Amino acid sequence: MAYDYDLFVIGAGSGGVRGARMASAAGARVALAESDRFGGTCVIRGCVPKKLLSYAAHVHEEVEDAAGYGWSIAEPVFDWPTLIANKDREIDRLEGIYQKLLADAGVSVYLGRARMIDAHTVAIDDEQGNQVSVTAETVLIAVGGHAVVPDIPGHEHGITSREAFHLKSLPRRVVVVGGGYIAVEFAGIFNGLGAEVTQLYRRDKILRGFDEDVRDTLTEEIRKKGVALRVNADPAGIERRDDGTLVVVLKDGSTIETDAVMFATGRRPNTTGLGLDRAGVEMTHDGAIKVDDYSKTTADNIYAVGDVTNRIQLTPVAIAEAMAFVDTVYHGRPRAMDHANVPSAVFSQPPIGSVGLSEAEAARRGHRLEIFRAAFRPMKHTLSGRDEKTMMKLVVDAETRLVLGVHMVGMDAPEIVQGMAVAVKAGATKEIFDATVGIHPTAAEEFVTMRAPTRTVEKQAAE
Repeated sequence: MAYDYDLFVIGAGSGGVRGARMASAAGARVALAESDRFGGTCVIRGCVPKKLLSYAAHVHEEVEDAAGYGWSIAEPVFDWPTLIANKDREIDRLEGIYQKLLADAGVSVYLGRARMIDAHTVAIDDEQGNQVSVTAETVLIAVGGHAVVPDIPGHEHGITSREAFHLKSLPRRVVVVGGGYIAVEFAGIFNGLGAEVTQLYRRDKILRGFDEDVRDTLTEEIRKKGVALRVNADPAGIERRDDGTLVVVLKDGSTIETDAVMFATGRRPNTTGLGLDRAGVEMTHDGAIKVDDYSKTTADNIYAVGDVTNRIQLTPVAIAEAMAFVDTVYHGRPRAMDHANVPSAVFSQPPIGSVGLSEAEAARRGHRLEIFRAAFRPMKHTLSGRDEKTMMKLVVDAETRLVLGVHMVGMDAPEIVQGMAVAVKAGATKEIFDATVGIHPTAAEEFVTMRAPTRTVEKQAAE
């Protein structure tokens, strides 16, 4: 059968755009459909604008710290509309780059929501209600995910991270609901920009899935910075008063008055309305697309990458999965994306960098461990006087000496751990770390100068 295209990509996020461009470069006839903006969650409403706001939230501390270094700076004045306008201008610039990359690659672009009619047919509905159908030999689904909010009375009065980037003004009081990385990032952003922030989490400790030392350290540090973190606190509903004040009612009966409520309570794949059942594509219980190691779905000609598969929800992972897809389908080099030892960062305040196994996960996998841990005041704050600690940790297999995990909370943690990730990916042992000369004076040198383990951890018994 003759198809209109060799590949049709649904979604113009980082994974979809990379897959489309690289397949086209390999000689495929490629088309792509997008119903929103180009760049996806990361560029438009995720990691990029979030980090720009995170930079802004650090400025007041930089001004305060300058006094210890002899600088006298007038009382700073922050303007939220200026920050948002500048952020929007940068996002527009980046979206233009994505559009140009697709055009330069010769990818045909359809503006509208795409859905599967069958395994080889895609229908696209544009904003005017017009519909066009095209056929493709192969389909790549890269539609990402969206924030979800709890189904409680008054949830419509809250916002998610998507709306937080477009608030007309900075709320004086903000309640952030959630304990994951998005919640702690935005709690730090709002707090750093001058809002009175309360963070609510229904469990007993934030950042579930992260190393315990990371969780404990960040909890202490964000409280020092003024975030009112309340654990074992679960909203039961939100009420709006006539003056616009929001009242968050907790399940224990207590209340919190605030000007804004932001939900950061999880994300869900954008699979609703895609017509996947008609194409023979199966989903998991949480609405993600089932894929094998090569990102192939249960339909032989349909693949999926990125957050819609709910594997590791990180932009570089979506890009790597797309590259593996192109190699597999268009270069005759079948390969699976390696999801082991993927580094990650949380742009909290202070930030987190992490790669490899947490202590608990390493123990569950049957490793006998040596733990190397250091906590100290960063050199910068010896003169600024700020009460902020850095925590660095190595999780080491006591028998093979392999460094299984590297974790850090503190200034520049994401930048430092990116380099450590190369060592972990390469299979470096603790002795290789010890033989590496540190750069002095830096915080990073601590990773290669921790000589004595702070404790040992025995293998966990099999459950």
